[in-house]
Amino acid sequence: MLRTALRNILAHKARLVMTVLAVCLGVAFVCGTLVFADSTAAAHRAAASKNFADIAVTVTAKEPPPGGSPDQHTSVLDDALVRKLAAVPGVAAVRPSVDGSAALNAADGTPLRTGKSGSNLAGAYVPDKGGTDSRYPLLKGHAPRNSGELALDSGTAAAGHLRIGDSVTLATDGPVMTKRLAGIVSTKDTRVTAGGTLTLFDKATAQKLFATPGHYTAIDLSAAPGTDQFALSRLVTGMLPAERAEATTGAAQANQQAILVDTLTRGYEKLPMVFAGVALFIGSFLIINTFTMLVARRAREIALLRAVGASRRQVAGSILLEALLVGLAASAAGFLLGLGIAAVLPDILSTGATTLPHGPLVIGPRPVAAALVVGVGVTLLAAWLPSRQAAKVAPVEAMRSAAQPPATARPRIRAVVGLVLLVAAAGLLISLTGAKDASEENLRSAMLGCAVLVVALIVLAPLLAAPVIRLTGRLTGGFGIVGRLARENALRDPRRTAATAATLMISTALVTGLAVIGNSTGQALDRQAAAGLGADYVISSRTTMTGIDPAALGRVAGTSGVRTAAAVTDSTMVAGGHVRTISGIDPDSVNAVMKLDFTSGSAKDIGPGRIALSSTVAREHGVRAGGRIDVRMGRSQDLEKYTVVGVYKDNPLAHDVLGARSEVAQHSFLPGSVQRLLVRTEGGAASKPLQEQLRTAVGNSPLLKVQDRGELVDEAAGVVSGLLDVMYGMLAIGVVIGALGIVNTLAMSVAERTREIGALRAIGMDRAGIRRMIRLEAATVAAFGTLLGLAGGVFGAWAVGALANGALEQYSLVLPWGTLLLVCLLSLVIGTAAAAVPARRAAALSPLEAVAEG
Repeated sequence: MLRTALRNILAHKARLVMTVLAVCLGVAFVCGTLVFADSTAAAHRAAASKNFADIAVTVTAKEPPPGGSPDQHTSVLDDALVRKLAAVPGVAAVRPSVDGSAALNAADGTPLRTGKSGSNLAGAYVPDKGGTDSRYPLLKGHAPRNSGELALDSGTAAAGHLRIGDSVTLATDGPVMTKRLAGIVSTKDTRVTAGGTLTLFDKATAQKLFATPGHYTAIDLSAAPGTDQFALSRLVTGMLPAERAEATTGAAQANQQAILVDTLTRGYEKLPMVFAGVALFIGSFLIINTFTMLVARRAREIALLRAVGASRRQVAGSILLEALLVGLAASAAGFLLGLGIAAVLPDILSTGATTLPHGPLVIGPRPVAAALVVGVGVTLLAAWLPSRQAAKVAPVEAMRSAAQPPATARPRIRAVVGLVLLVAAAGLLISLTGAKDASEENLRSAMLGCAVLVVALIVLAPLLAAPVIRLTGRLTGGFGIVGRLARENALRDPRRTAATAATLMISTALVTGLAVIGNSTGQALDRQAAAGLGADYVISSRTTMTGIDPAALGRVAGTSGVRTAAAVTDSTMVAGGHVRTISGIDPDSVNAVMKLDFTSGSAKDIGPGRIALSSTVAREHGVRAGGRIDVRMGRSQDLEKYTVVGVYKDNPLAHDVLGARSEVAQHSFLPGSVQRLLVRTEGGAASKPLQEQLRTAVGNSPLLKVQDRGELVDEAAGVVSGLLDVMYGMLAIGVVIGALGIVNTLAMSVAERTREIGALRAIGMDRAGIRRMIRLEAATVAAFGTLLGLAGGVFGAWAVGALANGALEQYSLVLPWGTLLLVCLLSLVIGTAAAAVPARRAAALSPLEAVAEG
């Protein structure tokens, strides 16, 4: 049976190549992602180890206890302690440091943004006895010498288009500063190389900004040759005040930093894994179809094996052995392709703001095992049903003179099972539409319902093939007898047609669902911004710990073209055990900058002791206008009764509760601060010049954002944009595997119909007619899969999208007709293009040889 399996593989190697390619794609994404993850983690650790290579021990201040003063703890790190540590046996050098955070503006005055893996690091350039700081080798210029100069790392300077001598606008946690760029340095700090920025000041300036004069935030110690850093750490710890400072080894710091950056970049692994799952799921249908067709073609051969003594188990084992060998070949090819994917992923996923570290590929046992388990496992599972079908071939089949049409037994069972699954999926999804709650539990139920819906469509596809293809076949009927033959060929074996169309159906359903949800969510966000925002600009802080200078309100209000400027102070409020966000605003200006829809009461009555609630908060607490509610606001530890003067429909700009700004500011964690400025223009429209004037009015601070409505919508739709990227990736994978399935099916179908094609050629059909017939058959199959996919995708998107009403009141189903039309056209084009090779082969058959064959 082993020789039989090998002979069959060699005899049908061209057919099986398509199967190998389909499995290979899934294996490649899995292995490539795992190798990429291991290699990136190793590169992070290597970079962190280099960064801390010269550091044996670092001394830092401990966090103060609740109510304690941070200055009392950092004051221990002074020059006296530096001299004391320098005298410790085994210490080769001592380097104090002052670290903090600083945000920068680029050369054009816009904030210099970091990647999601980076930080706005700042510190002191502390020269050693040689006059340089070995942590930051100078590339250009000189080190900062006074309070008016700074140095930047090369990546930050390049991203901001800054050159030596340029004026750099920056801010730490206070007013905007302007300093001259004196030098450009390099760094191995992975927090910077992963997309962050690094700003260096002279020691005195850094101490003033991030500590206190004469004090440091950390002290690094280098060990003398032969000194163990762990032993040195224990020795240093014994010299420190235990309650105020601590010592950490350089190895521990390198490991912590590598883990931190690795955790931040781990999200990059998810997208390739999604593609891998889609490729394997869709590819499994290609495997089932291929082996089913091979078994059907070899019915007489299998019957002969049964006639000469082969058992059913041996026949099934032979098919599974073929699948095993195919799976091994696909795993090997996928593993090699995965190494290529892993090598290019850092460049693909890196952006101008986020650069992933490069390093040698790390090939561990995990990706090798995954290649074998995924490739072989998926192939064997997909080939199990065809192997059972092969085992059922009776020896009497060997005596038949011609191949028999495939059995269509048990259509009732298929219909019953399919309808039960369809009703279950539809019932679950429809029941969720009334929930309007995007909780994790409901989302899981929605995903389960969508999965069951896809399975139901797959089960019912052979039964739906005939009516749907007869309907779509009217379009091919316009091509005359060639079109009618193409339709009948597609109807000849509904199970094969359904299995071939399944690949396109699944990918189309996924893409359609994501496209509908993405388009509906994007338009809902746009409507929500328009409905809730009466202002034309929102000025806000980039960090939660930094507010806006209250004096900026006057400068913004005095800017030419500004009609109304309102300050908003955000804080927290605890009511009924739930933490809510309260927005403090002046009642006189609220209606000018916010579009609030009050169901009862109004905003004009807001004042000290009087608040307005969103409809969600009011409903949860059972409070209406005129009622009272116990509240603990901001830093206050006391519960106080507040009168509810109004209830408004949920509004993201107003958050959960509206109060008087004068009162909210008193209880804010940043007393007297302002978190947002809402600006209404004279003409009621945004313009670039006015936006620049507003940025100037707030001091061009890189800590602040000046956004118009469009930018607010784009920011809120960031997740939706990510979903659309996934959608197009899935579309590409589905198209590739779907094309492979059509090529494979048509190629085997042409081989089965050799005599029939020869007869058509003999009675006068020319080569062009044969090619057109095969292409139309492919287009018919593609149209069938696309229609089912569109129907399933739209229904699933409707059900899943209904849950968004709980978090996005403006959500409603909006079909992206352009995208859906593009999907339809692309599927038909791909289906027709995939038939090119089988059509050419069919047209090349000689009529006499084709009729004589068999």
